[in-house]
Amino acid sequence: MLDKHADLARFDPVWRACEPYMRARKNDVHIPLSFAWAQRLLDEYPEADRDICSLAILLHDIGWYSIDHDDIIEKGFSGPNMLQSDVRYLHEAESVRLGTEAMRATGWNEEVIAAVNEIVDGHDTRPDPRHLNDRIVRDADKLWRFEVTGVAIACEWFKTTPHGYADRLETQKDQLETEAGRRMAAETLAGTRAALMLHVI
Repeated sequence: MLDKHADLARFDPVWRACEPYMRARKNDVHIPLSFAWAQRLLDEYPEADRDICSLAILLHDIGWYSIDHDDIIEKGFSGPNMLQSDVRYLHEAESVRLGTEAMRATGWNEEVIAAVNEIVDGHDTRPDPRHLNDRIVRDADKLWRFEVTGVAIACEWFKTTPHGYADRLETQKDQLETEAGRRMAAETLAGTRAALMLHVI
């Protein structure tokens, strides 16, 4: 069995190809943290495809690069139908476009590219996951929010306090797609509440 770090290094060319697209919407924080969550979930579900899930989580949000930052926050992170907003669909389509270019440029075959794009195109807007790989990527996309870093960043997007955002997460943690994801969310949120002294402030 390969050393895990050496194994993950094969994704480094894709990271480098997509680095310019990660300078939007704090994706240079969100994507690496979500990638790490994906690896933890993949350890729990070895029957999933590590290549496809790892590439999908790496590429899923790079399309925000193509969208005006004010539109991202005002249209993509507010309102009762924010997950069905035009910018949500656009960022998925742009993630597919930019991700396809990056995967082809770094030598991934068309079968892998198609499987990755099938997950990325709908990861926010599709009501239900289609398979285990999809479920893992959707959970990894969300789990970073439960960390201190995620609460600190996302509370600004949703125009609330860390306490307010943590309360929001309490209602969302049981909606994750995998049993492991739900467990990780609950454990991580409890640690975040303690670290941020949310029982006091």
